[in-house]
Amino acid sequence: MADTTKPETAFLTDVKTLRARAKQSLDDGPVMPSYKGSVDQTIELLQTVVATELVCVLRYQMHAIAAEGIDSKSVAEEFQEHADSEREHMLMAANRIDQLGGVPNFDPAGLASRAATEYGNGGNLVQMLKDNLVAERLVIEHYQELIRHFGDDDPTTRIMLEHILADEEDHAADMHDLLVAHEGKPFLK
Repeated sequence: MADTTKPETAFLTDVKTLRARAKQSLDDGPVMPSYKGSVDQTIELLQTVVATELVCVLRYQMHAIAAEGIDSKSVAEEFQEHADSEREHMLMAANRIDQLGGVPNFDPAGLASRAATEYGNGGNLVQMLKDNLVAERLVIEHYQELIRHFGDDDPTTRIMLEHILADEEDHAADMHDLLVAHEGKPFLK
């Protein structure tokens, strides 16, 4: 007769131990002793994410306002949609910093040097699309590296970055599709 008893789950901490840990170090908020990452390093890396996303918000917003040309209305709407999405990403990273006991850095001084991406210079519609595609490709690689870094040591931050990465890949696909559709047309010198 086969053994139908539930296998022992030695990897789980007993409830009494979990309860005791939860009552210790209340000043640490959600950061538990089981957190395997470095809180200070995580906050520092997330400050870069906040700055990067904030620069992206500003660039997309500027492009949404400055877009000109025959197809500018639809492209400007896409830029605005991306600005709103990048703002959500920035807030996600800022809230995670807060959860870890840090203070998100929104100081405009040094923003460009803290960000992984660049603001850009604007230009015609095609140049704006190229600038945004370059920025999206850059953050895709940057966030892939961060996701690998956090791995299982900080699953909450990793999952947040995976969500942001999926959006950034979608943004890059949008910019690429718009660039292919618009590049080389006579009105877009």
